[in-house]
Amino acid sequence: MVFDMDNDMVLNDVELNVFQHRCFGASLNPQALDDVRNVVRSQTNDGVKDGGITLKGFLFLHCLFFQRGRHETTWTILRKFGYDDNIELTKEYLVPSNLRIPPGSTAELNSKGLNFFTSIFLKFDRDKDGALSQKEYESFSSMYPETLWKEDLKYVVVTNSKGLVTVSGFLARWVLTTLLNARATCKALAYHGYHTTDESQMTALTITQPKEKDLKRRSTSRNVFKCHVIGPRGAGKSSFCQGLINRSRTDLEGIPPSAYSSYVINTVLVHGTEKYLVLHDIDILNLTDTLSPSQVNCDVACLVYDRTEPKSFEHVAKLYLRYFSETKIPVLIVGSKSDLPLVRQDYLLQPDAFCMKYKLLPPQSFTSIKANKDLYVKLCTMAVFPCFQAAWMLFARVRNNRKLKILQSVSFGSLLKISAFSTAAILISFLLVKHLRQSS
Repeated sequence: MVFDMDNDMVLNDVELNVFQHRCFGASLNPQALDDVRNVVRSQTNDGVKDGGITLKGFLFLHCLFFQRGRHETTWTILRKFGYDDNIELTKEYLVPSNLRIPPGSTAELNSKGLNFFTSIFLKFDRDKDGALSQKEYESFSSMYPETLWKEDLKYVVVTNSKGLVTVSGFLARWVLTTLLNARATCKALAYHGYHTTDESQMTALTITQPKEKDLKRRSTSRNVFKCHVIGPRGAGKSSFCQGLINRSRTDLEGIPPSAYSSYVINTVLVHGTEKYLVLHDIDILNLTDTLSPSQVNCDVACLVYDRTEPKSFEHVAKLYLRYFSETKIPVLIVGSKSDLPLVRQDYLLQPDAFCMKYKLLPPQSFTSIKANKDLYVKLCTMAVFPCFQAAWMLFARVRNNRKLKILQSVSFGSLLKISAFSTAAILISFLLVKHLRQSS
């Protein structure tokens, strides 16, 4: 029940009055509440429990309204919760008509939305252990007329040591749902009674500025960033994605690839600010495969190849040249299986030379034995600051030429004379270069 705040299956006096005020704009005094309980108790065996009204008692009251000709009371309640004459939720109640996401914009949960879903988690975490057990998760899922999330959540978000979803993982899954399908989030808010606190689910969402505006302003207010992890099958993309949620090779042993979700989400700290990073695993089966616009469009691209397979790098090199070389999308190339012997790649340029030629960061190494958390920080940082691609070029150049100490000796005054970058870009560049140098 929406108004059963503590999820104990009874409505106490406080909960009854919240319900009464929401539906009729007035509260019941203590004597009126006692009268209601006495009526229910006298006519049902289990309509009252621990001084509160049970579901059976609540339904009995409405039967009583009908018997006494007070149909309007029940209909008033139904109308308040979005039901039409056929006792079905109206489209407007489930999804606000003003939900519009312009091209280049995204939907995010704001503080109101996150706080509301936190309260939902706490409501269903009946044993208060900070995680949803299987029974608690099933109770939560029963609120929806259709399956909410089809995949196993432990391969999408961070869980505790028992594989149970914590509040941070729960919120992350809702952030992902909102990014991919804001309408589904609006429906969920309706099912959980968000309308009892606000008239529209739109107050729980923030529609971001189009990305092109962010690029022009060289700043963003976004908190959720999408990274497409692209590469040939078997290159280690799934292991790389699972590393974001702290799963190593040992954790993944014996798990069939079909069990993994193509999306993974977790929080990442970018210069002290928490952001959500979404990884989307995209397979390339052969060199002739093409990417759709939706597979290319992202905040940052991570092209993954297998360092132990001589023909693997050719896939990502051609992907970069075909789809990303002329875009403003930051790109990071990652060589997986770095715990195994490196082999020479059968391509015109070796990965280091390729990245140097196209002014990309040097190839990053990854092993599923122990995920390098800093790789995810790099990706998210590149997504947050896409307009400062000069910083990545600068970093690559000084790293390969071993002249980083020259940068360290440049005075602030001399920076103002450099025409290649604006002052703001230079300052950001130094910040990013420092971070990437320390973590490479």
